Amino acid sequence: MALLFVGSLAAPAIAAQHVAVHPKRLLDSAEQQTIREILDLEHQAKEASLHRDADFSQRNLSEDYVGITPLGQVATKEDVLHARKSGQLHYDSIDITDMVVRVFGDTAIVTARAEVKGRDFGEDFSGPYRYTRVWVHREGRWVCASYQATVTQ
Repeated sequence: MALLFVGSLAAPAIAAQHVAVHPKRLLDSAEQQTIREILDLEHQAKEASLHRDADFSQRNLSEDYVGITPLGQVATKEDVLHARKSGQLHYDSIDITDMVVRVFGDTAIVTARAEVKGRDFGEDFSGPYRYTRVWVHREGRWVCASYQATVTQ
């Protein structure tokens, strides 16, 4: 399992995925805009994972970021940056489905399924996962404060 799968996995190719908002209700334009922003960040996060883009993590992870790996290990922002810069973590593909975005004021919670192919320190961690990512609105922009991934069957 990947030590830093947590901060790196991200998001959807928007056209190829299902996005839902729960509970189903009418959304005001501000919430709709927030959801669009979060979906864009999720897409950028996926691309950053595939291309080992440490700059994305530097810009978009909060300073107090906490990630939880599928093995229950804790990863900080610095851990994620190191994994990206060192090349220890490599993704061949990330396919996202069943994404749900929920907005609670200055907090957005994303849950999704991910079918991943990749290696961490040369060890294969390919397979199905579910993940939760928490985005918070700070100083006029959204940053990722937390991420947790779980292996599924």
